[in-house]
Amino acid sequence: MEKFVILGQNKRSCNSDAATRKKIKRGKDDRIKEEEEKNAEEDEDEFSHPVPWQKIEAEGLDCDYVLLFSKEEADHLFKQLEEEVVYSTGEEAKVQVFGKVYDIPRKQATYGDTGLTYTYSGVTRLACPWTPTLEYIRDAVTKVTGQTFNFVLVNRYKDGQDHMGEHRDDEKELDPLSPIASVSLGAARDFIFRHRDARGKQSCRQIEPVKLELAHGSLLLMNPPTNTFWYHSLPVRKKVLIPRINLTFRRILLSDEDKPRHDVQECTVQTGQKSSG
Repeated sequence: MEKFVILGQNKRSCNSDAATRKKIKRGKDDRIKEEEEKNAEEDEDEFSHPVPWQKIEAEGLDCDYVLLFSKEEADHLFKQLEEEVVYSTGEEAKVQVFGKVYDIPRKQATYGDTGLTYTYSGVTRLACPWTPTLEYIRDAVTKVTGQTFNFVLVNRYKDGQDHMGEHRDDEKELDPLSPIASVSLGAARDFIFRHRDARGKQSCRQIEPVKLELAHGSLLLMNPPTNTFWYHSLPVRKKVLIPRINLTFRRILLSDEDKPRHDVQECTVQTGQKSSG
């Protein structure tokens, strides 16, 4: 977040007109300074001193990165999420890849507006109601980006052994004009983008991957058309020994037919019992 710079007063000659102009200018500067200090205090109440945005660009890749929360606030939010979020278990903790079913190498949960569903990796999941902490983080992201989100996918990595393979967030339910906002809490982890034309042995182009380290309390905004051209992954890092929670806020398209369904994976409420949806 940018800080305004208060310009210092210019030296003037000691005649009456100059003195009058100086007095008027000082009064204006004092009022401007007072107003800016008031605005700064209001910003500090809502956020924890975000640093300026960093632009990350490549061919077809457009991302913005910022440290949204201070360490103290990020520590607090991580602790709250550990208490509030209930992760999928059993069949809900599996994914289907090329017709085969695998255990997810991390914990997952889905939260969002009432009745929303999201289909990925062959499974459709119903959003659980927002928790207070998820709502707080969502609103902070909206405030700093100007974007609204109605769904969040929560991934918890117990350590560097938990990971996420290469994929694109390009499901048909997602608003193609909306960015995906990724908030990271806990262990800093490498995050790698790879262009779709430069993947595997059959790659047809030489395009260097883009590697980032997502810090504790950070926000990565993946703007269109990033998820059209670039895959992303969170690879294994054996030296990482502490957990990480990642929140990817999304905007799911709504229609007149949107309503709770009973043929999807049901959300799990905080008691650990399945909700009827």
